[in-house]
Amino acid sequence: MNSEIKIKPDTEPKKAQSLHLRILNEVQENIVSGKWPPGFRIPFETDMALEYGCSRMTVNKVLTQLTKSGLLVRNRKSGTFVKAPQSLSAALQITNIRTEVEDAGKHYSYQLQHDVIRDQKAEDYNRLGSGPVRKIREIACLHYADEVPFCFEERIINLNAVPEIQHVSFEQHPPGNWLLQKVPWNTAEHQITACSASREMANALRITEGDACLVMERTTQNEKGYVTWARLSYPGDQHRLFATFTPKS
Repeated sequence: MNSEIKIKPDTEPKKAQSLHLRILNEVQENIVSGKWPPGFRIPFETDMALEYGCSRMTVNKVLTQLTKSGLLVRNRKSGTFVKAPQSLSAALQITNIRTEVEDAGKHYSYQLQHDVIRDQKAEDYNRLGSGPVRKIREIACLHYADEVPFCFEERIINLNAVPEIQHVSFEQHPPGNWLLQKVPWNTAEHQITACSASREMANALRITEGDACLVMERTTQNEKGYVTWARLSYPGDQHRLFATFTPKS
């Protein structure tokens, strides 16, 4: 997962700056949600300027920013297109978030926000499947890139499957790292969605409630059954997913 878009301070008037961010967020959301799939030709600058009631230069600045970030590709003759995926991402494998941050050339840091051991709730059955009554460890934490929120992690762990984790401290290190190193898994399920940030998510990621977010839900299992469910939420205007595929032989 790469952190690609940086919204830099602008010297334009506040109204123009707000419009710039609005266009940026809406174009980004169209791409993240799949409304504009890879290869889609987006509206021409003149049409977008008319739609938003702004100058063509304002639209051009937004599209230039998204092109530099790798989300768009521009052709002087035929227009601007959503760039096709080009490389493998964490969407298709279980990776260390710290590695994602450091591979992007940024400084990684971590903060534990919530950590409790509780009885299983009805909603846990949708995440860890049905089975005997379990004890659950519920954790929420933040991963930072250069002191800016990179990913908000919410996780529940089945203590029946991993009893030894009950006494492990996650004050300094995130649970995902420990699980990857200590608990073998044989099955993982991923679900990737685009959503609007809830109040809790927005507060954690320092974005506005309702902003687009990229969300990955992941469940892992081993021979003892379901081990953990995690929801990883990323600011939608700063992240993108890539995947490479090869044809079946």
